[in-house]
Amino acid sequence: MSTYDRVASLLLELDSYELEGLKSEVSSGFTRRTTVVSLHGGGATGVGEDVTYDAGEHDVFQRAGPVHDLAGEHTLDSFSQLVGSLDLFPQGAPEHDAWRNYRRWGFESAALDLALRQAPGTLADVLGLEAKPVTFVVSLRLGEPPDPERVLRLLAEYPGTRFKLDPTNDWDAGLVDRLAALDVVATADLKGAYHGTIVDNPADPALYRLVAEGFSKAWIEDPDLRSEEAREALEPHRDRITWDAVIHSVDDVEALPFPPKGLNVKPSRFGSVKALLDTYDYCVEKGIVVYGGGQFELGPGRGQIQYLASVFSPGSPNDVAPTGYNDPDPRPGLPVSPLPPEPAQSGFLWASNGCSV
Repeated sequence: MSTYDRVASLLLELDSYELEGLKSEVSSGFTRRTTVVSLHGGGATGVGEDVTYDAGEHDVFQRAGPVHDLAGEHTLDSFSQLVGSLDLFPQGAPEHDAWRNYRRWGFESAALDLALRQAPGTLADVLGLEAKPVTFVVSLRLGEPPDPERVLRLLAEYPGTRFKLDPTNDWDAGLVDRLAALDVVATADLKGAYHGTIVDNPADPALYRLVAEGFSKAWIEDPDLRSEEAREALEPHRDRITWDAVIHSVDDVEALPFPPKGLNVKPSRFGSVKALLDTYDYCVEKGIVVYGGGQFELGPGRGQIQYLASVFSPGSPNDVAPTGYNDPDPRPGLPVSPLPPEPAQSGFLWASNGCSV
């Protein structure tokens, strides 16, 4: 039995849904907007979070309100097929097609939560898996010009913290040596798989070589390997190359230039529960190390990705830190890694929602 088969036939009764906006300033220097999707039925409410990266899209979505007729009795699988048949951007195509998956995940994760609450049951119990303590890293960009001060401040407040850093073309050997001496970099995200976004980072073979050699134990995420020079720079480090932005399904994993040893699995990238759980199964079958990833979730979505990490990748360098670490000035007293397991008594939620202490 596949992992998805364990949840596909869960029943959910749906009466109505509503949308609520969230907003916060985050450390990358922008105002993050998301939308909480709440599905109501059978005296229970299930929640999910749309993490689309455009404030205007959230404004349009929230103003339009619950325009789709989702009411009725469903299985999780039939609800997924219904949502997959709808245009969740009826006011016009989104700038990036990936945002369709982000919004669909908001509805599907809410449906999974509602179905488990109505059962009632927990995700871990239904999957037959144990929720374990979650190792997490803190994801950071070091600014322009790059400055390690934020890393140093977090280490002073939270000794033992590990990081997922985004090297850019203005990094130099001195900066890499200084960071490498701290031995705190778990993942170097080269952002080479992004195209047409504000975080695009064109291939730089010299940077690739500098980062791969300087952080000799770190995962090297999302390089752009279209040029021979880039491929040559990273060939000795091929077993540490991992992928994120291009992974939305098993088909995407199989389309990679070579079989990966590791993958960053961000649930919202997959859109459907089935696509996500089938990918987890595939990685287990192929012996691929999985680590979880987030998208600056502000609400229940953060706890949900921590929950998934707790059952599928608890000991990996999961990019699922509590949201307080994304604040421009993280406050004292934040939870430290590893996070103790906090499944809610029923549903697909972390008891704290993953957002606070």
